[in-house]
Amino acid sequence: GHTFPGACVPFGLIQAGPDTGNGDWDHCSGYVYGDKHLYGFTQTHLNGTGCSDLGDIRLLPFTTAAVPDTLPLDKATEKAAPGYYTVTAGGVKTEITATKHVASYQFTFPKGAKKRLLVDTAWGLRSFGDGKDRVKSAEVKMTDSKSIMGVLKVQQWNPRTVGFVVQPAWPCQLAVESITELPHLPGEKAPRFVIDFTDGEAPIFVDVALSSTSAEAAQENLTKEHSWISQAPNPIFFNCLVAQAKADWEQLLARSTIEGSVDQKRNWYTSLYHLFIQPNDIADVGQSPFYSTFSCWDTFRAAGPLYTILMPERASAFVDSMLRQGQLTGFLPIWTLWGAENNCMIGTHSIPMIVDAYLKGTWTGDAEAAYAQVKSTLLEQHANRWKENWNEYDRYGYYPFDLINGESISRTLECCYDDWCAAQFAQKLGKAEDAARFLKRANYWKNVFDTESGFVRGKDSKGKWRTPFNPFQLGHGAGGNDFTEGNSFQYSWHVMQDPAGLEQVMGGRAKLIAKLDKLFAMTSEGEGMGHVVDVTGLIGQYVHGNEPSHHVIYFYSLVGEQRKTAARVREVFDRFYLPKPDGLCGNDDCGQMSAWYLFSAMGFYPFNPCGGDYVVGAPQVPKVVIKLNRESSTSTRAFDSFIIIAKGLSKERKHVKSMTLNGKPFKGPILKHSEIMAGGELVFEMCE
Repeated sequence: GHTFPGACVPFGLIQAGPDTGNGDWDHCSGYVYGDKHLYGFTQTHLNGTGCSDLGDIRLLPFTTAAVPDTLPLDKATEKAAPGYYTVTAGGVKTEITATKHVASYQFTFPKGAKKRLLVDTAWGLRSFGDGKDRVKSAEVKMTDSKSIMGVLKVQQWNPRTVGFVVQPAWPCQLAVESITELPHLPGEKAPRFVIDFTDGEAPIFVDVALSSTSAEAAQENLTKEHSWISQAPNPIFFNCLVAQAKADWEQLLARSTIEGSVDQKRNWYTSLYHLFIQPNDIADVGQSPFYSTFSCWDTFRAAGPLYTILMPERASAFVDSMLRQGQLTGFLPIWTLWGAENNCMIGTHSIPMIVDAYLKGTWTGDAEAAYAQVKSTLLEQHANRWKENWNEYDRYGYYPFDLINGESISRTLECCYDDWCAAQFAQKLGKAEDAARFLKRANYWKNVFDTESGFVRGKDSKGKWRTPFNPFQLGHGAGGNDFTEGNSFQYSWHVMQDPAGLEQVMGGRAKLIAKLDKLFAMTSEGEGMGHVVDVTGLIGQYVHGNEPSHHVIYFYSLVGEQRKTAARVREVFDRFYLPKPDGLCGNDDCGQMSAWYLFSAMGFYPFNPCGGDYVVGAPQVPKVVIKLNRESSTSTRAFDSFIIIAKGLSKERKHVKSMTLNGKPFKGPILKHSEIMAGGELVFEMCE
């Protein structure tokens, strides 16, 4: 799923770990489990994305006279745990742990071997090219304390500032024999150094501190985060850091406990782990948190709502950061990385997350100011946003494919959802005129639904349908297509805000159910379908490996076919969430794939991810206990936990016979956020 096995703490700036490849789509996170060679260890990685970036400041320990291009990996030595990673490569054992801003390394070299370390400030992860143009400028120096520090201006997805310090950890006794630039390697604008250690057989300890602002701030981050154990001998120092990272993870992972098989527990806590890697706090130590790495097109669907349940206090801080980002950029986030907007994907899906947190009472900031940002983002033209054109959108009531360079239908549908969320915000604040305006826009999806074919379909500025029309044809990005990482089979269901309206235009409930059945039963390789790398995990034309399909299985529950929801959820679990290296069917996408698993394991899902309604499906584990955070909620609770129990759950007993909520019959299919956060017990009686 394009994940990485490095060391990090929850929501930290650092994600330190191995790079086993670069320059192609498979290595978006820098790592593929089956690779047999190591390029080095870098300090930042993206979790589960479909595009490459980060991979800052490469370290490569080695023992040879010449700097090697790669080192052979001893896969049998590779181990990873929350906050810790280790592997032996080229005979050198590397152990890594982390705090929020600092990666700490312990290198154990073979007895009698040279102890050398490449420090590469030019390296970075990329999807294509040789990386020579990644570094735009570099100011790097060696200090009197034998550390290397500097600031890089880099660009892959978007411009970033990387302040860093590479410092051999005190009090390790070492001497630097030579520090040499390696001009024969690409990346002329940033230097590479080789450090030779000459201090006997003891392990070598090196810290790498980062800042999104400056080298001096990176040094300050290192000083402050390591001050509490700065006088300890190095092995104790490193072990203390490992213990602290483990404790940081335990605090969050322990907010839920489950009963079930070992594999079920592995899946559950791995999913939580992936969910809590990001968003990343890019602020320096002592500053107010400023979260970035918001992959909103993916995460608004389930990850955002799950944060409001598992850690509402952090979800509120995420909203504050989105609003701050909007003030800096001039519009609310689409896809932000290290405080910059890369305009990747479509829609402005920070808006659903902001409105959701407000409607639930999770975020209690200045609602009027937040609404003003929402309104401005959705109504005013922004010169540096190339995937919005509100004039055409409002003139035609959709994006005409002859005026828009690709993705016309997906852009229309995604924008409709944002408009619906804005309408809920306006209505809550008593802004009736605005609410009516946004609700009108929220229905633009009806203008591109072809009732004759039963699909959403491209339409030009003269109101003519795209002809010829192939609902199998996949689209992505600019060009002569109407869809984003999908086709009409998938996007025809993208009306989370109005399932009743979709039922109506499809000709009624019976026809909608028949169309759903056909979606899952038909071929996964339609004629003229083409290929898009993100479209994976297919059941018929349902695509679990990509986000636009994630709510579709729960349509069944909404139309009285909960047994079909249960059957399809179980199929997805059995096929696409497996506790092995290739166990995810698609990119984890900053925790969204994991969030789908977590919700569905509990037996409900945010079909409409804004406002606090969850559609009931069928639980996949015997018991889950969610520990509620009283301090961060305005609710009065009778219980400290929300408990989900699946009585009689087995391979055969996957359907729901009946439900009770706090001992009273519960029919569903809607479970309210307020009911979850009030605590209590939801019991499913399972049957064949």
